[in-house]
Amino acid sequence: MNTEDCDVAVVGAGIHGAGVALAAAAAGYTVRILERSAVAAGTSSRSSKLIHGGLRYLETGALHLVYECLHERAALLRLAPELVRRVPFYLPVYRDGTRGPARIRAGLGLYALLAGLGPDARFAAVPRRAWGDLDGLDTRGLRAVFRYWDAQTDDAALTRAVLAAALRLGARAAIPAELTGAELDAAGCTLRYRTQDSERECRARVLVNAAGPWVNAVLERIRPAVPALPLTLVQGAHLILEGAPQRGVYYLESPRDHRGVFLMPWKGQALLGTTETPYSGDPDAVHALDAERDYLLETLCRRFPARGTVRDVPVRDAFAGLRVLPADRNDPFRRSRETRLHPDREARPRVLSIYGGKLTAFRATARAVLARIAPSLPQRRARADPDTVKLEPAPEPGREEAG
Repeated sequence: MNTEDCDVAVVGAGIHGAGVALAAAAAGYTVRILERSAVAAGTSSRSSKLIHGGLRYLETGALHLVYECLHERAALLRLAPELVRRVPFYLPVYRDGTRGPARIRAGLGLYALLAGLGPDARFAAVPRRAWGDLDGLDTRGLRAVFRYWDAQTDDAALTRAVLAAALRLGARAAIPAELTGAELDAAGCTLRYRTQDSERECRARVLVNAAGPWVNAVLERIRPAVPALPLTLVQGAHLILEGAPQRGVYYLESPRDHRGVFLMPWKGQALLGTTETPYSGDPDAVHALDAERDYLLETLCRRFPARGTVRDVPVRDAFAGLRVLPADRNDPFRRSRETRLHPDREARPRVLSIYGGKLTAFRATARAVLARIAPSLPQRRARADPDTVKLEPAPEPGREEAG
């Protein structure tokens, strides 16, 4: 059986696994990435494709999260200009909505303040005379329309770019490679994994579990057992439609439950999402439900009546991804979006599991992971400053070994 040694083994090549690999490689550590299928094969290719601060999180008082995401947005616009771009967002306010113009204006003002009051923080009310230019937005009962700026990306392409940067800094990846087991001892862990043609072992000082919805499934393969955190999986569905909006992204309020729905341009088509539906099945089997399709199209047709009725709108494709949220009794819309890092032990962790996480904040999550596992790692000479590593479009790494 082939055996390798590394400082940090990362399970999962989604955006958080790739981000941790990049941060660890930049810090000078030897890094091995294991991915059982393909880069960004799970949630990291099924998101809303937005790099944003989370305007709606202001309502739950998550100011730190919004601040962090807004500053990470600025960093990604600088580091990945070919992959992350500023786009205008339009937020219509209707008489039948739950948030009036004054409340929206106050929220956008706070959003701008948290962003640092720079060019990307500007917002304004759209003059009434320009409402007719907003892609057929219904003006009946419309009280105001606000325009602000956030950013959009290709989530899978961004993940590939982050992983490619990690590989350039010396990280190695095995794709596909499925973790079959791990044994902990006082100094670290020995991982066993299966590639297409062999069984292999990897000796690591720390295993970072970045498996997303499969996080607890990975923990089940570790001995001695590592207690898992209780979690809830919530699926977010998206539809691909004809007729890309020309003005930008629309942030709509669902007439059914008043939560946010985005309509945005996406590769010459329209992307409509997202939902928050509790999910209890196999993460590999997640898919958009008929009820979610109706929910999204109901919002679309209510605010863009020229598209017809729910049954009139042709759906070209649909997909769904899973969010990992704390297990509690709150409505998923109200639950915390803060990322939780769960070590196997408080001092010198050998396993650190990532629960949750946002696409926008993947770099901040990676920094937090490195800070948490630093006591378990030797002193190394840094190879690069992560704040200067450019993220450029990259193909998916070749199969088996990369880097």
